[in-house]
Parts: sequence; structure tokens; C-alpha cells
Amino acid sequence: MPRKCAIEASPAPTRPTSPRTEPIVATLVRYYGFAIIFTLACLGLAAWYGWESTGSIGGTASLLWIVLVLSVLEISLSFDNAVVNASVLKEMDEVWQRRFLTWGIAFAVFGMRVVFPLAIVAIAAGLGPIETINLSLNRPDEYERIVSSAHVGIAGFGGAFLTMVGLKFFFDLEKDIHWIRWIEEQLSKFAALPAAEIAVLLLALWGISEMLPPEEALTFLIAGILGLVTFIAVEGLNALLELKEEAHRLQGAVVRSGLGGFLYLNVLDASFSFDGVIGAFALSNNMIVIALGLSIGAMFVRSMTIHLVRKGTLAAYRFLEHGAFWAIIVLGMIMLLSAKFHISETVTGLIGAVLIGLSLAWSVLYNRQHPDEASELGG
Repeated sequence: MPRKCAIEASPAPTRPTSPRTEPIVATLVRYYGFAIIFTLACLGLAAWYGWESTGSIGGTASLLWIVLVLSVLEISLSFDNAVVNASVLKEMDEVWQRRFLTWGIAFAVFGMRVVFPLAIVAIAAGLGPIETINLSLNRPDEYERIVSSAHVGIAGFGGAFLTMVGLKFFFDLEKDIHWIRWIEEQLSKFAALPAAEIAVLLLALWGISEMLPPEEALTFLIAGILGLVTFIAVEGLNALLELKEEAHRLQGAVVRSGLGGFLYLNVLDASFSFDGVIGAFALSNNMIVIALGLSIGAMFVRSMTIHLVRKGTLAAYRFLEHGAFWAIIVLGMIMLLSAKFHISETVTGLIGAVLIGLSLAWSVLYNRQHPDEASELGG
């Protein structure tokens, strides 16, 4: 997992092609061609489903509009996800990068946008797979109610995992590049205390659980601990794979595996998708509409990740990664607090956008003040 700023974690990448010399259309086709085709296919399915279910042009248009809004919502909430994905993906070879874009999308689209909410309903209502699908299609109001009733557990698990992802980046003794210096320097020093970030998360879980009714508090704490355990397990698996690869390198073998990063990225994607899936019910309680809209957004986030990696954006913009990880900490804490308080997805998206925008602006300013460094990194 990434523990340092992008420009110090690996050698400077080959100078990326300047956007001034590459036509915008060519860039779109290169990085977003598959996402655009996928979007057109989803919109085609939405149009067919809208006509079959409503039998009117107005009803079909309304359904298409909801699908588009959901896709934009997913993209706006997940830009920080794309930046963090890129920070992991840049360490992987092109084979695993392509697998993340292709194999991973099956998990992100089918697994988290379709199977995940169905699984919640099946477990909560004690139904079988067929009964759950029938419920989602024929009784969407009840389906929405059951999914929403599981929000406390989802908030605990997803919030804990995301908060740990963000804290791990800043609780790092070797981290010597800081954006919000007066905070990040102190967090880096606290990393000398073993498991300091885990202690911070456990205190947050306990504090929020104190505001909940006893039954919900227990659910929240168990889910939060499971989120923490999942993070530790994924980190441990990644470390194990890295040790194995290093042993092979010492023996002279060429190792280009990215399995650990691939698994980590998919768990991270799943955690990011929790709030989007739950928030989508504010616009529609139709499983098919939600799945189509969120899937379009998920596909664009993956394409955006590849774009950031191939263009060397994280290396060229010194503090962009920091802004993304601060956004993840905020998103994780908002998910945890949402077990008690209703917080609009619009607020969540705006906070993330502001943090990333500020870190980008600081990076541009730094590049202007240090043109030699910017030139070496392709900025």
C-alpha cells in the first residue's frame, strides 16, 4: 500500500505526452473509449427497460435522466478513489493494470452494484436469491427499506476501512513530503508509536457508538472492527506477497506480479461504493436503474485511474495524492458519523472536491516556484 508521496515511491516516470500536443479526442478515445462504449450500452439497456416498464416516451426519458444523474453522482463521489487507486496502480505492471480495468470492473459493477444490495436484503429478510430478486423488482419500496435498515453496519465497516486507508498514509515515519505541514509532520512523528492509527480509529468507533442505541451500537462496533480486521488482512496479504516477490528477485527471477495491489484495490473500491449504493436510493428504489447508473460511474472511475497513471499526474503534481488521502479520511469519518447523523452525499462530494482542488492548486504553485523539479517530473 502507498506510504509515501508518489514522487518518492518510485523512479520518475517517462515524461508523459503533453496534453497540448495530443488532441482531446485522441485522449478521450485512448483512456475513455471503453467507458464511453460501456455507457452507451448501459443507456441503451436503460432506454429499453424504460420503454418496457413504462410504455411512454416521458417515462423512458425520466428513467434515462435518473441513470445519468446517478452516474455523475458516482463519479463526483469517487474522484478521490481514482487518485488513490492510481497511487497503488502505478507500482503494478501493465498486465495487472489491464486486469484491474477488465476483471476488476466485473467485481465493481456486478458485485457491488448488483449482488451487494441483494445480499443485504437476503440476509436481513432471510430470503433466498430468487425471492430477493423478485422483491427488488416487484416490491422496490420494501427492498429499499431493508437495504436502508442495514446502514449502521455498512457505515461501521466501510467507514472503518476507509479511515484506516487514509490514516495509514499519514502515519508514516519515512514520509518527508507534507502538504498541510503543521498537521502532517505531527502525524508522521506519531507513527513511532506502534499501531497509533488503529488506536485513533478504535477511539472514534467507541465515541460514535456511545451516541447510538445499545442494539445499534453493538452492530456498529462489530462492523467497524470487521472493517479494521479486513484492512489488516489485506495489508498483511500484500506484505506477504511482496516478501515472496523480493525473495524471487534475490534469486534472479523477474517478478511482475500485482496480485496484492489488485486485491487491495478491489476491497478499496468496495468500501468507496457503500455510500454511493445507499445514497442512490434517494433518487430511485429500482435495482436495475441504480445498477446501470452506478456502473457507468464505476467504469469512468477506473478509466480515470488508468489515465492518471499513464500521464504521470501523481508524480507531476506533488500534493495531489495528499489531498486525495485527506478526502478519504473525511469520507471515512462521514460514513462513521452517518450511523447517527444524516449527511447529504452532496456535502461529501463537495468536501472531497475542495480538498483535491486545493491540493492540485498548491501543486501547481509549487511547480511554478520550483520549475526544475517540475520539468524533471513532466509537470
